[in-house]
Amino acid sequence: MAAPDNPAAPSWEERLHGYREQLACGFPQVAEVFEECLREALVVLSASGLDAYLDTARFLGGMGRGVEPPLLFLEEWPAIARTLGEDALPAINASMQALGKSPNARAITPFLQTLAAVARRLPAARQMQRYLDLTQEFTERTTGSIHGIHQTFASPGLPDFFAQAPTLLDKLSIGGLRKWVDYGIRNYANHPERQRDYFSLKSADSRAVLQRERHGTLLVDHQRLLDLYLRGLWGDSALLVPYPSDADQAARPAPYYDADGIRLPDVLDDAHGVSGIDRYRATLAHIAGHRRWSTPMFADNCSPMQRLAIEVFEDSRIETLLMRVYPGLRRTFLALHPAPRADACDPASTSCLRHRLSMFSRALLDSEHGYHDAELLKFVGHFHETMAQGDSSSEEIADLALAYIARTRRQSDQLASVHFADTDVGYRDDNRHLWRFHELSDDEEMFDEPRPTTAATDVDRLLPRHYREWDYQSQSYRPDWVSLYESLHPAGDAGDIDRLLEKHAALARRLKRLLDILKPQDKVRIRYREDGSELDLDVAIRSLIDFKGGANPDPRINMSHRTNGRNLAVLVLLDLSQSLADKVKVGTGGGEQSILELSQEAVSLLAWSIEQLGDPFAIAGFHSDSRHDVRYLHLKGYSERWGDAVKSRLAAMQAGYSTRMGAAMRHAAHYLAAQKADKKLLLLLTDGQPADVDVHDERLLIEDARKAVEELDQQGIFTYCINLDRQADDYVGDIFGRRYTVIDNIERLPERLPELFMALTR
Repeated sequence: MAAPDNPAAPSWEERLHGYREQLACGFPQVAEVFEECLREALVVLSASGLDAYLDTARFLGGMGRGVEPPLLFLEEWPAIARTLGEDALPAINASMQALGKSPNARAITPFLQTLAAVARRLPAARQMQRYLDLTQEFTERTTGSIHGIHQTFASPGLPDFFAQAPTLLDKLSIGGLRKWVDYGIRNYANHPERQRDYFSLKSADSRAVLQRERHGTLLVDHQRLLDLYLRGLWGDSALLVPYPSDADQAARPAPYYDADGIRLPDVLDDAHGVSGIDRYRATLAHIAGHRRWSTPMFADNCSPMQRLAIEVFEDSRIETLLMRVYPGLRRTFLALHPAPRADACDPASTSCLRHRLSMFSRALLDSEHGYHDAELLKFVGHFHETMAQGDSSSEEIADLALAYIARTRRQSDQLASVHFADTDVGYRDDNRHLWRFHELSDDEEMFDEPRPTTAATDVDRLLPRHYREWDYQSQSYRPDWVSLYESLHPAGDAGDIDRLLEKHAALARRLKRLLDILKPQDKVRIRYREDGSELDLDVAIRSLIDFKGGANPDPRINMSHRTNGRNLAVLVLLDLSQSLADKVKVGTGGGEQSILELSQEAVSLLAWSIEQLGDPFAIAGFHSDSRHDVRYLHLKGYSERWGDAVKSRLAAMQAGYSTRMGAAMRHAAHYLAAQKADKKLLLLLTDGQPADVDVHDERLLIEDARKAVEELDQQGIFTYCINLDRQADDYVGDIFGRRYTVIDNIERLPERLPELFMALTR
């Protein structure tokens, strides 16, 4: 190792001594190999990753299980980190700690012995997490269950399973491995010897079940070949990332691509005379075409039916362009594309939109389709005419799709029963790349752009978005029932908010002490990224060496940072209805203050608190004047910092109109869904039940709001309500279940709101 340029820098011997002290492991076998292991780790790991590496080795050395666990980890982890990334260590460490605290501590050694081989078969984070979850489930189901005796016995088959894991993953996908394990546990949980025979692949039924679950083409076996195919034929160097795909799951995820690479299922079976590898090639060709020729469009003003039609037309445009380059692709596309029968869907009782679009897509591929529908044939001709003029564009094809859906639309298209048979084109991606949403660009300047409007007084409003609404009497949705307009809230005097914060200076100091406890302290580097905030010098140099040597360089030469500890996105949604103008008594002197003013104080303190924690958050308000005019006002976007611009909007808040809560929550969900966070919290502050001027059945909007909360739950968004209505117990539980707080003493709102947030996110 070369001497450092800085003469004051510690020498290698001094650094090595420091690392030995940090490891604090007295095994002589470890001492013999430590320096060599450390040199390899220094090449692969960041400074924080190296600390975690040594801390984990120290933990394993102190378990009392001998020298093998720390020795194996020190030798194997650098290679595993090169495959999985050092961010995988916390999950793996948690699995080892769980084993160490159970009677299964002896299984840590075979777990570590095979982990590098397992990582090579499961190189994606989601796949490895599935494997770790499977080991945890295995442990829980087989520990202490021998002959029904409720004592803590070690799992008989777990060490054998770890030893055989690489062999099993050579033949099975992670989904197939789960089924193989489940069979063994269900049949031999109470038979230790048979359990060992099964998981060591010695029994006949073990090998039979393995053969039964063995199917398809594993992506990991052909990843290099497909990478060369993508680069050679399409000039695309995107990273191929497998995701788990269980063949029997109800809704199988579709392929897609994002900034981190192209996501493909980890296994594909032969289908319709097309091999699994050719199915992968068809999917890659389709995605490569989108990456080359598709242009994202704004989706805010398109209904779901319109978006579906645009996606199908755009998919067909891309395939037409692909077949111009490589005509042989038509044979594969035709074999994999379903051929729906014209009479397969009954429009009297079923929504046939997907069926019509699938027939249209098939007709573009197959000149002998045999369809006779006049509108379909006419638009097939229009499509070919448009494509004959050149490559066309996504916008031109979108116009054609909207025209087709307008000409063929039927009332039954709105029915809840949808015809799905022969409509799924499995090699196509999910088209998430095709859409942009205004909420993804919620900077102030976006709303200042001139736009067409429906009213001269609302010059900054975006075109309306239409939302369905739940009718509890018919137990069905009213499609496109509510028109929601969004705009940037007008600005006022930011100094008003500063004065409110000064008023609560003592409370802020008390909150600051709590915030310091919750605030994450560490920054974690995320390495091996094509896009990032800075260059990863080690990887860049290694890629340059590979390039000079004639090998394929690794394009992931950047890195970014994230805060370690909290991964939370918040949206604070404020009810700005007329009742906020009501006055309440505050203090002992008989003074009065409006609920709106107290809300301004509370939200300002809450925003200051969240800013201290570093969580991404947005603030919005809403009110309504019938279903035709629900207003959604942006007070702070996720990309904005807490500052004078946001304070000025909070200062200008006004109360008016009514409270159509369901539509506002559904729209807020779009903002939260776009955030890359593990936990997403919608915090709703209101002073009354949902109501509007055009609704006379008070249960109608309560039931719609309850349905909206259910929809947000399905999206992984946690909804919590802070209600200022003393009679809220009569209805708020119907909407939010147990996720609400009623604040009877409204003057305590500025104190209670930040404390509630910290309690929810602690």
